[in-house]
Amino acid sequence: MQPKLTLVGAGPGDGELITLKGIRTLQQADVVLYDDLANSTLLEFAPERALKMYVGKRAGRISFPQGEINRLIVRLAQEHGHVVRLKGGDPYVFGRGYEESNYVRQYGIACEVVSGVSSCIAVPASQGIPVTSRGVSESFWVITGTTRNGELSDDLKLAVQSNATIVVLMGLGKINELCAMYCQAGRGHLPMAVVQNGTRPDEQCVIGQVWTIPQLVAEQGVGAPAVLIIGEVVTLHPSYLSACLQSVVYSH
Repeated sequence: MQPKLTLVGAGPGDGELITLKGIRTLQQADVVLYDDLANSTLLEFAPERALKMYVGKRAGRISFPQGEINRLIVRLAQEHGHVVRLKGGDPYVFGRGYEESNYVRQYGIACEVVSGVSSCIAVPASQGIPVTSRGVSESFWVITGTTRNGELSDDLKLAVQSNATIVVLMGLGKINELCAMYCQAGRGHLPMAVVQNGTRPDEQCVIGQVWTIPQLVAEQGVGAPAVLIIGEVVTLHPSYLSACLQSVVYSH
C-alpha cells in the first residue's frame, strides 16, 4: 500500500462538468474527502469499499479547520493508501489545494493535481456571460471577496479602477461593502450579476447595476455559494436591458 493524495477539481456544481481524468481518479480511490461545493453524485464513481468522508467548510457553519483536514489526509493516506480530495471548482483557485499538497509532501506522501473547471469562468458562462468578449472586455480578474482576516481584498481597490471583467468568489457576505466601494469611486452604474449555485438545477441569477444589486440580492433571497460578476460583459446577458428598466422604475 503506497500512500498517495490526489487533488481533484469537481467543477462548479454540475456533476457532468468534472473531467474524465477526475472520474478515473475517483474510480481508483481508497478514500474520498469531499467538500460542500463538490456534487455528491460524483461519489458514485468511487468504489463501494472506499471510505467517503465529508470535510466541508462554509462561512457561518460548523466546519473542519484546515489544519485538521491536513492531518486527516496524512493519517488516512498512511492507513488506507490513495486519498482523493474532491474539491469544488479547481483545487488551485481559492481551494487551498497547494496548502494540502505541500503539507502531505512533508510526510513523504506523493501528490498529484487533477485540474477542474473553475466557477470563475463556468458560472458566468452558464448565464450567457462571457468573461471576455472582443470590443467589450480584454481581460478578467478573479478576486477573493474575503481575505483570511475577514476583510475585503486590497486588490479590489485596484479592480474598481479597471475596465476588466471582475469576478469575485466568496464575496456575497461583503456585497454591501463591495458595491459601496464602486459607488464611492463613481462607478455605481457598472453592470453586475450575482449567480447562486451556478450550473446546478437550482441556479439563481440577479442582474442589475452595482448600485441596485445589494437590495435585489436581499429581496430575492440570494445566498451562498455565489459568484459576483462586474463589468460591461454583463450587458450581454439576455435579461440585462429589462433588469435596467426595472432599476429605473425602482429609482423613481
